Amino acid sequence: MSQELASKDFDYYIALIKTNFIEFTPKILLAGLVIWVGFKLIKKVNAILEKSLKKMQVSDTMRPFLTSLLSTVLKIALLFAAISILGVELSGLVTIVAAMGFAIGLSLQGSLGNFASGILILFLKPYKVNDWIQIEDKFGKVEEIGIFNTLLITPGNKTLIVPNSKITDDVVTNYSKKGIVRLELSAHIPYSADFPEVKKIILNELNNIPTLIKDPAPEIGIENFDSHNIQLAIRPYTTPDNYWDATFDTHQAIKNTFNRNNIKVAYSEGIELGDIGK
Repeated sequence: MSQELASKDFDYYIALIKTNFIEFTPKILLAGLVIWVGFKLIKKVNAILEKSLKKMQVSDTMRPFLTSLLSTVLKIALLFAAISILGVELSGLVTIVAAMGFAIGLSLQGSLGNFASGILILFLKPYKVNDWIQIEDKFGKVEEIGIFNTLLITPGNKTLIVPNSKITDDVVTNYSKKGIVRLELSAHIPYSADFPEVKKIILNELNNIPTLIKDPAPEIGIENFDSHNIQLAIRPYTTPDNYWDATFDTHQAIKNTFNRNNIKVAYSEGIELGDIGK
């Protein structure tokens, strides 16, 4: 009797598999075809959108974000279409997805904050790709503005990954916004030196440095008095990309001109005046 029941169960399951195979195979093939064709179409839509955004002169920062957003939305819609072809009830699936989204959202509040900050940065544009910016003590050139973070390349060629929420919550210094940046350098001269003459000498030297720009003109003034020297503020202008080269060139030029014109400074001991070496 048990063998007869087992044989009936086996026949039942075989018949069930055949029925389901006949019923679902066309749906599975159709869903697969829809996904395959859909991905091809989405790729073409993205290419068309990319060309259109370029013609509309949308920035390099916004284009990847917009195309990525459209691609994600279309792929999700395509997935739901394929699921509906298989006969799955979408209302229940939407409820499950919404619940999962809520749970994930609670666990990723920081990431969502970075996402919201990324949207603000992309639309408010406090900086753009290739700008030199400073966030707290982090300084670098913007390489990429992502949805969750911004990539900076430091002058030492290090990559800084800065969360977008940190940027929108803090003060950002954009050195490239105006296209020029002022160097804030200093030098010392003895009290006995003729300041107008020294100023003239330094200005003449600055005019010969190719990494500096002549308009606006450099600013030179007395910034402070210490126990042994007069501290000069030297403020030439340069482009953001030449910031460090201009800094080094200016320091070298000032040292050379002090040497040529026999301008003395006090050594750290403050005992006597010494010559500037080459």
